[in-house]
Amino acid sequence: MKKLLLMALLGFGLAATAQNKDCEFTIISNGDGKELKSTKDYLMYEKVFAGTSQFMFFSMSNNEGVPVLNFQLLAKSKEFPKVFCIDKTSKIYIQLTNGKIITLISATEEQCSGLIYDNNEKNNIRVLTGSFLFTKGSLEELEKNSISFIRVKYATETVDYPVKSELNSENMKEKYSPDTYFINNLKCIR
Repeated sequence: MKKLLLMALLGFGLAATAQNKDCEFTIISNGDGKELKSTKDYLMYEKVFAGTSQFMFFSMSNNEGVPVLNFQLLAKSKEFPKVFCIDKTSKIYIQLTNGKIITLISATEEQCSGLIYDNNEKNNIRVLTGSFLFTKGSLEELEKNSISFIRVKYATETVDYPVKSELNSENMKEKYSPDTYFINNLKCIR
């Protein structure tokens, strides 16, 4: 009986490890000695046009039992890229292929995209980061359904981002599948 119990426990442990083998994490340390594991940044949207590039990245973390979507918008140009801001009223709307719309609410106080100058490529770069909370029932829907559209309500405007099933990044020279991001990655933070 003990051998059977030991084999069952060992089998469960291997199954749990196998489920998370695709999960890659970045460890973020805050000042009070706690570490936060976050999934690696994943390219959800890319637009390259007339010398200007815009990228949207998602990552997820679990902050003391609360799943969080980490949002990053990066724009680079020889000119000055547009400023975007997030505040408490900001939201991310995700349209699923089954027609449902999932709403994520901002957990970020007012923040605007900061400006950095890349001396090597002579580009101005704006970076905006924010955290969004999942609403009740949204995780279950996102685990089962792929996404087709993302709408971000910034502090002063709303911008739509179509989601591709296959995104061949011009700048990163990699292939991404943004439509199944949540299906493939929610298991990493649960």
